[in-house]
Amino acid sequence: MHRSKPSGEPRRDREIAQSVASAVRGDAEAHGAGEGWSQARAESHLRSLELFGMRFGLDRMRRMMTALDSPQLRFHAIHVVGTNGKSSTTRMIAAILQRHGLRTGAYLSPHLISYTERVQVAERQLEPGAFAAAVARAARAAEQVNRTLGEDDHVTQFELLTAAALWELAERDIEVAVVEAGLGGRYDATSVIDSRVAVLTNVGLEHTRWLGPTLRDIAEEKLAVVQAGSTLVLGSDLVEPALAVAERVAQERSVRIVRAEPESRPAQLLAKGTFQRRNFALARAAAEAYLESAELTVSEPAIAAAAASLSVGGRLQILDEDPPTVLDGAHNPDAVAALLEALPEVLAGRRPLALVLGVLEDKDAAAMLAPLLAVCDCAWFTAPPSARALPPGALQSLARQLGFEAVVCEPRPSRALAQARDWARERGGAVLATGSIYLVGDLLKHFDASDQLASPRARVRRSGR
Repeated sequence: MHRSKPSGEPRRDREIAQSVASAVRGDAEAHGAGEGWSQARAESHLRSLELFGMRFGLDRMRRMMTALDSPQLRFHAIHVVGTNGKSSTTRMIAAILQRHGLRTGAYLSPHLISYTERVQVAERQLEPGAFAAAVARAARAAEQVNRTLGEDDHVTQFELLTAAALWELAERDIEVAVVEAGLGGRYDATSVIDSRVAVLTNVGLEHTRWLGPTLRDIAEEKLAVVQAGSTLVLGSDLVEPALAVAERVAQERSVRIVRAEPESRPAQLLAKGTFQRRNFALARAAAEAYLESAELTVSEPAIAAAAASLSVGGRLQILDEDPPTVLDGAHNPDAVAALLEALPEVLAGRRPLALVLGVLEDKDAAAMLAPLLAVCDCAWFTAPPSARALPPGALQSLARQLGFEAVVCEPRPSRALAQARDWARERGGAVLATGSIYLVGDLLKHFDASDQLASPRARVRRSGR
């Protein structure tokens, strides 16, 4: 399964990277692979680095790969790009392939509670010690790489995480890795892999500052990852501008296109929601494309087993039944539309409905808020645990512009959820918490029905709507 390293890297960069690799190996031998690193230390180190979206380019990541002896060349890969549904689709592809007898890994982002969730082998997240050792190894490589970079340049958080993940997956001798892209595609740290199958879930207007102002521009950036002679698997609801780009890219690079067909062979899916059924149909098509490329037989029982056993945390997740409380990480208008389409499946129209909403400042909060308020009776606005959180007062201002006054501003997410649940319980209603995966992760971390959710009742000022 090992493959030869591609040529074409400039000679000077090769020499620098090889020098770095030698230094990293010597440092690792001198100090031990992960000696002295705990999970807490690894996560603290990651938090100290800036986020991946701030510095694009693949030069740092290529040097990291060479420093770590090119782990990305030691397994086959499937690359998942798109605006929404990437994490679910990635996990579903991995589950299907694992049940076909392949030793499978997955790299996901972001996480709900712990960074260890981001790297999975055989559908299990890394043990804390293994995760710490992988981050330690990547941190040593980053230290050496940083010495070769300009004064204002350094390895980012996402690059270090991605390098650690690819190194650990290679060390586990996996046969195929399903890799979720981060923000984009062309300059995303995950683009160092050589994927025989690429998957485009969908394309929406998000991160336009970095990816471009139109759907066509965004599709161009995401589909830049498609390798010549590979297979490109497309979601069934792909918008026309993105489809046009996909067809052009396929023609230019001799790529085979496969379109997912959600209604052709429905599976009994544990994950709830229409959008998850679309994701699973896409995952099935991608897994089948890979199996075909590997000359392996598709097993219907294996696909059915994956569908019946895989749940996806943070997506239409029922936190509790008294009152019914649903968490979903919808973080842009398209994801909110998919959530509202699926919500009757888990709440059966139960009213009144309380909304707990926290949004990051770079999202289209107004476009997310309007459809949510149309189905809710009262709203608690809060702040996800992020420096990029939109202040609750800004959401309140947007709600008032929409004529919605039944609002509470509570910056602490766990307290906002507790108040919303008190309100819904008194009225026989339900609760929906959404707007950010960071919000959902924080609520899951703090949820304890007997202690954490006990709180004073909030007074809600109602409008005459």
